[in-house]
Amino acid sequence: MKPFDLDIVNAFRERLVQIESTIAIIPHINADGDAIGSVLGLAGILKNAGKKVVALSPNHFPNFYKWMKGSEEILIYTSSRKKVEQAMAETGMLICLDFNQSSRAGEMKDMVNQFSGPSMMIDHHPYPQKFTELMISHPEYSSTAELIFHVVKAMDYQKYIDKSVAEAIYCGIMTDTGSFDYNISDPQTFQTVSELLTYGIDPEAIHGKVFDNYSADRMRLLGYCLSECMEVYPEYHTAMMYLSKEIQQKYNFMSGDNEGFVNYPLSIKGIHFSALFTEKEDHVKVSFRSKGEFAVNEFASKYFNGGGHRNASGGEIYAPFDQVLERFRQLLSQYRTLLKKTKI
Repeated sequence: MKPFDLDIVNAFRERLVQIESTIAIIPHINADGDAIGSVLGLAGILKNAGKKVVALSPNHFPNFYKWMKGSEEILIYTSSRKKVEQAMAETGMLICLDFNQSSRAGEMKDMVNQFSGPSMMIDHHPYPQKFTELMISHPEYSSTAELIFHVVKAMDYQKYIDKSVAEAIYCGIMTDTGSFDYNISDPQTFQTVSELLTYGIDPEAIHGKVFDNYSADRMRLLGYCLSECMEVYPEYHTAMMYLSKEIQQKYNFMSGDNEGFVNYPLSIKGIHFSALFTEKEDHVKVSFRSKGEFAVNEFASKYFNGGGHRNASGGEIYAPFDQVLERFRQLLSQYRTLLKKTKI
């Protein structure tokens, strides 16, 4: 792993020591396990250090992350706008976790950009944009949660980690590596997990709370999606799935119900690139996964206003659902040669 810039780490610690007012921590819109685990992990550490902390989420996050300590205290902007705006008005320091572009704060983007106090971004996605005073950006880490664990150690704040903090950090690492299936090329990730185990966490129980906590409707939705909404293009080593608003309504779709759907086609022999398109009220949410050399973050950035990691990324596009699907099919033809040459 690339060593930290100790000047930035020390500056972050200095600001934390000096701050007496509230510290606000926010994840990206449509927060996943890494985002929520990172927020709750760092919030717990700072609270244990005697700081006043508030967690603010741009919108709702899946119920299967609400077992983590402190999740019930997270203020949701889309349902508590005045409370979030008041909290931001009283905030003395802002910390943005698991995103590196202010646009990823959703409807909270302007509040993030206009914040005038000390601010910090900690993230592991490539191509960061500077929108905070301080930045710790390390794409080589498996997850933002793992990055936070080592930033905390570098600041000598490890003494403020307890079991609930370790659970949140472990959850972030586990979910952003697909239960240790990808983003795990560095042995340090497993060393980090080994250290987290010393706090008495139960990995099997955490896995069960996240992955064995779905509704029956979600399972039926997955079955329908695989049988009726999956298109396989073996000549391009690609598969795509899609969820229209009608399908979501039929299966009582809840936030997070399509979590992990995009990974399933990669288990098909010869498939190296998978896409999931989910229709929203005014846009289409896109998720990409790949194996080997095909850089889905570049593909997402070029065509779908997105970004992310080389093999795991996403984006969104404001266009009719059917047009988006057809556009993707056309792009596959354009990328025929590259997809055929992709090595895994």
